[in-house]
Amino acid sequence: MRAVLIVNPNATSTTAAGRDLLAHALESRVELTVVHTDHRGHAIEIAAAARQDGIDVIIVHGGDGTVNEVVNGLMGRPSRHEPLSDAMPAVAVVPGGSANVFARALGISPDPIEATNQLVDLLSARRNGALWRRIGLMDCGERWAVFTAGMGVDGDVVAAVEAQRAKGRKVTAGRYIRVAVREMLSSARKEPLLTLELPDREPVDGVYFAFISNSSPWTYANTRPVWTNPDTTFETGLGIFAVTSMNVWRNLMLVRRMVSAKHNIKAKHLIRDDNVAWVRIKSSEPVASQIDGDFLGLREEMTFRAVPEVLSVVAPPVPYPSDQR
Repeated sequence: MRAVLIVNPNATSTTAAGRDLLAHALESRVELTVVHTDHRGHAIEIAAAARQDGIDVIIVHGGDGTVNEVVNGLMGRPSRHEPLSDAMPAVAVVPGGSANVFARALGISPDPIEATNQLVDLLSARRNGALWRRIGLMDCGERWAVFTAGMGVDGDVVAAVEAQRAKGRKVTAGRYIRVAVREMLSSARKEPLLTLELPDREPVDGVYFAFISNSSPWTYANTRPVWTNPDTTFETGLGIFAVTSMNVWRNLMLVRRMVSAKHNIKAKHLIRDDNVAWVRIKSSEPVASQIDGDFLGLREEMTFRAVPEVLSVVAPPVPYPSDQR
């Protein structure tokens, strides 16, 4: 089995010792090539070359942004993607970022050592005839999303955090929360710009922001999961979570429900569905947008579509519903 290990040495929680341990654990089990990324978009180039070279597995040691680059390198632009074939490399993840949402949603441990042990076991199972797990992705028009996208405040938060990261400040859950509170309060003084369109429904005006999910939880605050669409998985349609009010007290109550294990995520100003085929969002002026936690830029319109079973991943089998929470 031929594998490429793509390492982002600048990811939040990667260390030289951890990278060496991972490579050592894999070298006796696969024919391994290790490549370090050195610029934004590098993982896209490496993954595209790996597919052309007939590599069996691409192992990502980095954060969600590196995972997104690898998937886009493998898949190409959504409008041009080819059906999944046995020739497409499978994707494995050993977490190295701050949130590692994608890996956790797949059932991979956030601890790199435990995740390495999981990966070794899964590769061994493959040699014994086990099949790769296949998951759906989100077609965002210009690129693929692995687990989330957003327009409005969500994009503003990501842009602000990236600006702080560019100044050398460490990205932490606390920093995200502080930035999110600031952007939410700022948006409360503005008029809603978004119109939401869903299958077989009338368009909804007056939307302030929208999250679109391909899995759950939506993110993590350190170890605590934050839920928007608990029943959205890699095997279902997309989840939509959008609000029509920026009232502070209403949204504080909503946040309280989002971090509760009860998953009773309801509010009069909330539009939510856990299984839709597509979502279209239009804005009366360009607004900040993000994909998988990376700032995309300003957009006036985006369409998000669920594409089922399009990517092979090295991950535990789909858990039973009672085990997902």
